[in-house]
Amino acid sequence: MDINSLYLDELTEYCVEKGYPKFRAKQIYEWFHKKHVSTAEEMTNISKDMREELDKEMTHVKYVTHQTDSEDGTRKFLFEMEDGQMIETVFMQYHHGNSICISSQAGCAMGCKFCASTIGGCIRDLKASEMLGQVYIAMNLVSKEIEEKNDHLISNIVVMGTGEPFQNYDNLIRFIKIITSEEGYNLSVRNITVSSCGIVPNIRKLADEGLPVTFALSLHAPTDELRKTIMPIANKYTIADTLDATDYYFKKTGRRITIEYSLMDGVNDTPECAEKLGKLLSERNKTSNRGSEGKEHQGIYHVNLIPINPVDEREYKAGSSDNIASFKKILEKYRINVTIRRGMGRNIDAACGQLRRKYGL
Repeated sequence: MDINSLYLDELTEYCVEKGYPKFRAKQIYEWFHKKHVSTAEEMTNISKDMREELDKEMTHVKYVTHQTDSEDGTRKFLFEMEDGQMIETVFMQYHHGNSICISSQAGCAMGCKFCASTIGGCIRDLKASEMLGQVYIAMNLVSKEIEEKNDHLISNIVVMGTGEPFQNYDNLIRFIKIITSEEGYNLSVRNITVSSCGIVPNIRKLADEGLPVTFALSLHAPTDELRKTIMPIANKYTIADTLDATDYYFKKTGRRITIEYSLMDGVNDTPECAEKLGKLLSERNKTSNRGSEGKEHQGIYHVNLIPINPVDEREYKAGSSDNIASFKKILEKYRINVTIRRGMGRNIDAACGQLRRKYGL
């Protein structure tokens, strides 16, 4: 049993089966998802015997340590699961609000050549409660640090940490539905971003869920040939098939697609790569009408250029600021909306998998 992964109706059924009053379900649900407790002992309006029983049947996420960047305040947390697995979570402060980047798996099986997360492979999927626990515990800890009690301290959630979310699809959907439930944290679904390296069937599946999260595709190369050298997923799904799926996602949800592009010096940051990426996306990104109102959209694709965080075990490094600016300018020539991701956590182990690796995982 994993009661802090249950929907409210499932928790109600659980309480009835246990012989508890039905109203207890809403109380327990609010303790988990509004008050963000990590143990049943903290549920003060519930009897001691019941708390002891609940504690046996809930999943516990334990805080281990964290690092704080002295320049921008980014915090990277390390949490331990009940089986000893460690996972990472990053809290970032922006002028428009606070974001948290959570992990969806312990490790990663995707094998991207530039990423520390995949070193050692994937150990297991995370349960919805373990994904929720990252949000709640990090928020509680940060609230104490900055002496600000705010039930919605985190305004944006990005599922972009360790792991491939679409390999843990069912728990991902459960996490999204619980974190956005009116009875719980009640975050807008539009304030959630899910990043994937491109498991095509599940891009289409997510499009049909009725959960219009922002979808981010980790592309990192403009051609299949180059992509295959850095991302094994490219051996299964072509860029054309992947972009067909993201086109479908846009049509079903109306949500613009983010293209994540990590710039690696001398690998994928050349003017030739920029030209090829510009041509590739501009063909799909032409302004067209949406719906019967005749309103125009800005284009399906937005490119987020990411100066890569160096990883000790990897040979890739970020290019010069001039190269990055030049790459952006070429894309803009093709009328593509482009941003350069602000570097956060440069003074700590902020790249996916780095802090976890320090603990031998």
